[in-house]
Amino acid sequence: MATTTHETNTEIQDRAILVSLVTDEVKRTGIDPEYSLQELVQLAETAGVEVLEVLRQNKETPDSKWFIGKGKVEELRMAADGLGANTAIFDQELSGAQVRNLEEALDLKIIDRTQLILDIFAGRAKTREGIIQVELAQLSYLLPRLSGHGKNLSRLGGGIGTRGPGESKLETDRRHIRDRIGELKRQLDEVVKTRSLHRERRRKSGVVQVALVGYTNAGKSTLLKQLTDADVYIENQLFATLDPTSRLLELPGGKSIVLTDTVGFIQNLPHDLVASFRATLEEVNEANLVLHVVDASSPMREDQMEVVESILEDLGAAEKPQVVLFNKSDLCRPEQLEMLPGGPGFMKVSAFNPEDLARIADTIQNELAGDTLSFRIPSSRGDLTSLLYRVGDVLDQSFEENDILYSVRVNKDDYEKWGYMLAEFVDQAGRD
Repeated sequence: MATTTHETNTEIQDRAILVSLVTDEVKRTGIDPEYSLQELVQLAETAGVEVLEVLRQNKETPDSKWFIGKGKVEELRMAADGLGANTAIFDQELSGAQVRNLEEALDLKIIDRTQLILDIFAGRAKTREGIIQVELAQLSYLLPRLSGHGKNLSRLGGGIGTRGPGESKLETDRRHIRDRIGELKRQLDEVVKTRSLHRERRRKSGVVQVALVGYTNAGKSTLLKQLTDADVYIENQLFATLDPTSRLLELPGGKSIVLTDTVGFIQNLPHDLVASFRATLEEVNEANLVLHVVDASSPMREDQMEVVESILEDLGAAEKPQVVLFNKSDLCRPEQLEMLPGGPGFMKVSAFNPEDLARIADTIQNELAGDTLSFRIPSSRGDLTSLLYRVGDVLDQSFEENDILYSVRVNKDDYEKWGYMLAEFVDQAGRD
């Protein structure tokens, strides 16, 4: 149940009617309105909303005053009165004027898809960075709409639409909001600088990173937990985890890498949210390998994959080495599994199958591995021996007079960083 953090600690149950408007523009984008509406139901339930009914309307263009047609507004009012609804949630983004007009006509709390997603994020952010990012996104979204959200923000009892900055009397002063946005950006810049320092430190120490990305609820957190025994929150709901989590994963060859779980993607992910979380999402750019986790059991699997690929392209990470993990294969029928792509770069797995987890670890190791090189290291150069273990997987070693011969499967990225110190010791005669 959605709760407020007001001092009164009053609880409220949001009882909502969901509204979807299908316009000619929506049809041109190729977005499936029914799937989007199903997702809105999941988002609402994730936010603790009781969904009472769903209304749909087909219209060439949105109504500038009401968004939906005037007749549909009356239908919505009658449905709300009959069902006892106190909230209407729209599957598209509304203007401030449209929110104000709908509130006055319906006497309901009016929420759109963007605000609902932001509200969920506000309830999930736990780290300082996550809290700053969400508040910044909420304020950036609400600033041009303040005149349309006055009634929402003044309602007592909380619920969706009032988490985070909603409790700061946003309607009082635009200048105050702009000042707050400036302060949050300054704080976020400090966090970004710290993150950059950590990245540079990881680069210098030769840390190898692998990023888990995917549509929300694809099972990324479950895979992280199963692979690394990470203590992360797991729930069958959208955006169950928000703040990125990194854990060490030891590969079969003994080398450890950092595995990072990133925030889940969703179609129509709010622009302000993407902008605010850009520093976090760009961690993907630092990864040596991207594991794209897909819910193989979802009927919208291909659409979800396209959304993820689109966001990766926007982040500049589309060209990163990638392996697609078709997760939740245990929930698929045999004919569903047969339809999934196979071959190099694709794996059908279940996060709860130990054999699949072992295959994933092997695949990560193989994807990160480069050429196999032979090195002839003087036995007196123990410092170079430790470096060999840093730049790759030592497959074999033997002794010849005062030298030690090593066969090493070299990690490309690590060898680019450290290989210059080993170049003169490459044994060309033994090179594969």
